Amino acid sequence: MRTTHDNSEQMMTTAKKSELTIARQPIVDASGVTFGYELFDRSMSGQSFSAATDAALLFNLLSNADSEVLSGRNTIFVNCTHQTLAGGHLSLVDPEHVVLEVPPLSPEQTTEENIETYRQTLAMVHKLGFRLAFDHTALMPEYKSWLAMASFVKLDLLKLSAEALAMSIKRAQSTTSARLIAEKVETAEQHLTAGKLGCTLFQGYWFSKPVLIHGQAIRPSQASIIQLINLVRKQASTSDIEEIFKHDPTLSYNLLRFINSAGFGLRVEITSFRHAVMLLGLKKLFRWAALLMTTSNVSGCAAAVGHAAIVRGRLMELLAAELLEPEECDNAFVVGIFSLLDTMVGLPLDKVLESISLPQNVVDALLHRTGPLAPFLKLTLACEDVDDIAFAENAMALQLTGHQVNWAHLQALAWAEQLTEST
Repeated sequence: MRTTHDNSEQMMTTAKKSELTIARQPIVDASGVTFGYELFDRSMSGQSFSAATDAALLFNLLSNADSEVLSGRNTIFVNCTHQTLAGGHLSLVDPEHVVLEVPPLSPEQTTEENIETYRQTLAMVHKLGFRLAFDHTALMPEYKSWLAMASFVKLDLLKLSAEALAMSIKRAQSTTSARLIAEKVETAEQHLTAGKLGCTLFQGYWFSKPVLIHGQAIRPSQASIIQLINLVRKQASTSDIEEIFKHDPTLSYNLLRFINSAGFGLRVEITSFRHAVMLLGLKKLFRWAALLMTTSNVSGCAAAVGHAAIVRGRLMELLAAELLEPEECDNAFVVGIFSLLDTMVGLPLDKVLESISLPQNVVDALLHRTGPLAPFLKLTLACEDVDDIAFAENAMALQLTGHQVNWAHLQALAWAEQLTEST
């Protein structure tokens, strides 16, 4: 079943007819809380666009979603070229929540004259209110005038040896007040090392990789949520379900807090669990109980893991809304939420799912990547990756355009931001 989205149509007319699509990677602080996202642009059509054109189209996309995506506490990092910075596209977005990642000049362009010419453009952009991010090249003496405008310096752990990283951080600390971002962080050891050296922000997917703990068991808070899910799936009576909340007031508080948050858009305040069941019904309660797993503070995992799970759930729901029935959209939401369950719980996914009563198509998608929901999960995961081929294949398999995926992606980011801000 295909649904109509006014916002999607608006973005289609604004973003031109190229198949520009976006990928994202979170940037987190030292405690694992999401600070922002770097948005990558790519073409699923296989055509060759210049970086300047891609960046301009990305600004067009953001301009249609800035009231939602750019209104929260998170920051959007956008890669730019020097041509984009001088092209007037920056007027499309509010600079408050946007960081412009500025590349260094190529070796043949690195002359004193060119550095000064581009410095003037950077100064103009900086005066408009945009924050600037540079890579470690900006720490070289010839870029001193650029570094003075830096809000962030990004240090690529794949390009810098341990010794070079330490030297770059030491140089940065003595020459700029910019915050240091360690990027391409793939292990907990890299995260720890970069943090000890002075980095305060981190980019990479080490936090979403499951760390299985020997002897780990499902915690009481998790067990209560699982018990709730199982009762809802069995269509138990409201009285039976209420018993869980009588024995777990924290669970009751969390559920009411989430249901009353702005992210759910309810017009009346829900003051009791019985009221919640009457208003939402068991199907929606199943969905929200799954969402609670992202906030149960399990296994000491980074807060960004729960946030990423929320984005995945909402993105899968919106993508499924283009093609599936409403009930299947709820199941798609649960698949997205539970796709990081092994990381959140610290147990193998198949072991966790043994204790939860879930629809078979949800289990098939999570464990075997099969069934009607599996293609939506594969596309959702591809939205987090820079593998253009995998993204294109998964989008084409569902016959979804880049515009449809972009709309769902930006809406999912905005929804997750709104939800986490209000709780």
